[in-house]
Amino acid sequence: MNKDLLTIQADRPDIITSEIEAIHFYRKMDTKATVEEMIAGKYVLVEEYYSNGLEVLSELKKKLLRKYKDKSFQGQRDYRSAFREASHRLLLKVKDNKLLVKKAPTIGWLELLYTDVSEFYVSFPDVQGMNSSWQWYQKGIEVKTLDIKLHPFYGTYFPTRFDHLKLFDKWLKKYEGSKQQVIEIGVGSGVLSFQLIQNGFENIFATDTNKNAIIGVAQESKRLGYEENIRLNHGDLFENCDIKADLIVFNPPWLLAKHKLEEGIDKAIYFEEELFPRFFEEALKHLNPEGKIVLIFSNLAQVVDEESTHPIIEELRNNNRFRKELHLRRDVRASSKRTKRTDSRENEKVELWVLAPKK
Repeated sequence: MNKDLLTIQADRPDIITSEIEAIHFYRKMDTKATVEEMIAGKYVLVEEYYSNGLEVLSELKKKLLRKYKDKSFQGQRDYRSAFREASHRLLLKVKDNKLLVKKAPTIGWLELLYTDVSEFYVSFPDVQGMNSSWQWYQKGIEVKTLDIKLHPFYGTYFPTRFDHLKLFDKWLKKYEGSKQQVIEIGVGSGVLSFQLIQNGFENIFATDTNKNAIIGVAQESKRLGYEENIRLNHGDLFENCDIKADLIVFNPPWLLAKHKLEEGIDKAIYFEEELFPRFFEEALKHLNPEGKIVLIFSNLAQVVDEESTHPIIEELRNNNRFRKELHLRRDVRASSKRTKRTDSRENEKVELWVLAPKK
């Protein structure tokens, strides 16, 4: 691991360290009136019990769902944006790494991420996010293609469906080319890099714009004994990359952003228009003459919006850089057997593309 990575500070939820003017919400107070104040722009501090905050958020959700009735993809995005803005005015107080309300969960991230401050306010949704993340981090996620558990670091994207990983695993087992040098763009929780290592690839240069992803994969690599096989880099695409690869692997975001992207998980889900043109232009410079690009993608954008273009197809159609060597597709199963899909995602397929440079 690059020694410079030891100085990386993890991204964490924003906090308020100064005293603030807020409505103190206790049990049996008027929840509807409190929600109106939040929507109007006032802070609300949850007092007494953790569940009081859940009560306020439940009422806020009901209020906004009555206003945002459009069930389209864009309509639901507008609802989530409004909910996020208002709900982040609902606060909890933290002192000595613990939530001050009764019956609150114990969240290890409060200690690990906030070593420099002992008393502060943090939004209730951020606490919920940290709590959920801490549970995953503690118990781990079983990844069958790896036959191991991963423990994703806070703010790092990790898979909840595994069809694309099975597709990659199937391709890896048939791969007969050089396994000397690999570049993985967007390492995330490290799944693809670990699959590569388990399939005999020797040197992986793995990069991500998300600092927490780099911290998390560094921890996992050490725990799994993969440190010698992977070199981690915090940067955008091929930034700081000084090698040419036999294989470039990229599992990019699957949806075109129609909003300003935030760092972290947002950038793991949505991509900006210039991402793919930049990737293909730079990939050509970092690929050995006989090298391949493997892209793991989905038709989700086209399922959600029929007019949406497919960035890989656009590259092959409009530029003279790469030729398609292979295109595999696989149906996407629900993330849980209990999930009964009623949306258009039932038509989603994950894809694996293998591209080679044109001679």
